[in-house]
Amino acid sequence: MTVLIDAPLWPAHGTLWSHLVSDLSLDELHDFAARAGIARRAFDLDHYDVPEARFAELVALGAVPTDRRELVRRLTTAGLRVAGHARGAAKRAALQARWDALLPGTPTVGSELLDRWYEAHRTYHGPAHLTHVLDSLVVLDPDRTAPRAVALALWFHDAVHDGRAGDDEAASAALAGETLGALDATSSAVGTEEAQSPEVATQVERTATRVERTEVAEVQRLVLLTTHHDPAPGDHAGALVCDADLAILGSAPDRYTRYTEQVRREYAHVPDELFAPARAEVLERLLDAGPFFRTPVGAERWEAAARRNVSDEILRLRGHGTGR
Repeated sequence: MTVLIDAPLWPAHGTLWSHLVSDLSLDELHDFAARAGIARRAFDLDHYDVPEARFAELVALGAVPTDRRELVRRLTTAGLRVAGHARGAAKRAALQARWDALLPGTPTVGSELLDRWYEAHRTYHGPAHLTHVLDSLVVLDPDRTAPRAVALALWFHDAVHDGRAGDDEAASAALAGETLGALDATSSAVGTEEAQSPEVATQVERTATRVERTEVAEVQRLVLLTTHHDPAPGDHAGALVCDADLAILGSAPDRYTRYTEQVRREYAHVPDELFAPARAEVLERLLDAGPFFRTPVGAERWEAAARRNVSDEILRLRGHGTGR
């Protein structure tokens, strides 16, 4: 057991708070929290916030007391720490604000999408991944000249995630068609008898022509591209979506390690003897298919690091290197 807890020194809501972490895995942390009766809503990306009144009880259950510095060091060494700026960016309110700026007047749509991204079974394909792909799009398209369909596709590309390659992308594309198509249908209600009430007229005004059928179809096409990440030459919108989704491959080694651990936990139901060769085969196909990144910015920033990271992971999976 490697669950750690620091002293209750952090004031909020009229009490002091501790941080409960694991330096082994998030699975261990969630298991400990569940046995201790700590609600999942207390989880904040890499730790649980627990009130001072529960400190002694959690220590008695097996949490090891430590100071804040040691807790952060152990969490960082394990590759499980989420930096402060990433934690803040992944907060639900911040993501909701990004959706509202992208498609004003549709807060419920954004909230329902976020419900999906915050599903409890997600470890990698959760709000931090959504934040990362949206931030990566800003890097790839700093002048924001890309069509809106690109950002919409990133919001929808893992909206359905049940761990079934191909099926998840198809289901996410179908969800995009259903959700965005309903907005187009709402806009077409102008002039109908039903749309004459002030409430409905206001809603129609806010959503009218926001997402036309051609844009819905483009969002669906872009979501489906994330199945194989192989946009056609000249498909700039497709290249932006695929590069943003794959940007994690070109991250720093410690962040890449955390990514691989998170992916493995999402497939925890698959035995190691099946997962390792299957994952290695997928990565080998990616390496052999050519460059990971199709935009000039993505290629310059991430290609070399991605090829190193992926090659090193294949060696570990094939049993020729250190690590898992």
